[in-house]
Amino acid sequence: MSIVTNENIHQMYLKAWQKDALERFHEKITNKELLFPCIPATIGYHLNRFSFGFASNLQNPSSSRELAQLLKDYTSIYKSLGMYTSLIIFYEPFPDIENPFSVEQYEQLFWEQLNQISSFDEQKWPNHIPSDPIQHMWEFCFHGEQYFMYCATPAHINRKSRQFPYFMLAITPRWVLEQFNTTSFHAEKVKEKIRERLAEYDTISIHPNLNTYGKNDNFEWKQYFLRDDNTSISKCPFHKK
Repeated sequence: MSIVTNENIHQMYLKAWQKDALERFHEKITNKELLFPCIPATIGYHLNRFSFGFASNLQNPSSSRELAQLLKDYTSIYKSLGMYTSLIIFYEPFPDIENPFSVEQYEQLFWEQLNQISSFDEQKWPNHIPSDPIQHMWEFCFHGEQYFMYCATPAHINRKSRQFPYFMLAITPRWVLEQFNTTSFHAEKVKEKIRERLAEYDTISIHPNLNTYGKNDNFEWKQYFLRDDNTSISKCPFHKK
């Protein structure tokens, strides 16, 4: 399936679960009583800068290939969409799953997706990005572009900012984040507000891994998938293909 945008959504055939995912996302990000913490995301959504894509369930081998194609397509158009753009990917729910997946199981599936789509990457990583995630300037790249990865799952309970009825990825180009950080004073004020909102939104303290890209004590990969408590895995599962 092609990328869904505000312009072509009415021309596309969407399955019931896909329509439901879009509606649930709209409800979450436009909620006036419980404000979604990521302010730039709410701005981007209201400006219709977001693109959407759908992938098969995580147990389907084709899901990673679908994600790779969607991200490749998005890479070719995202700058034309302007500031605050992101690509939102919803995954089809598992068919007739009797035992719901845990947060840790979703975490494993998330990293499997990144490892698998890396094998479909047709371009080299930017020269200035290290291949080892232990380096503070590392971040995930695809099709020659740097991306911040955000993951939400149905299993999250305490960390509502990472909870969604469908397994979901929000993929934001580093270019967008650089544009946002151009005015450092404004950016810092927004970041403070985001942390205030997180404290109200989640029923658990802010995860200690949240940090700023480029800082010597920052590891970007640790922010991609936040668990429902304040623990984290000790070693990055990603291996550049």
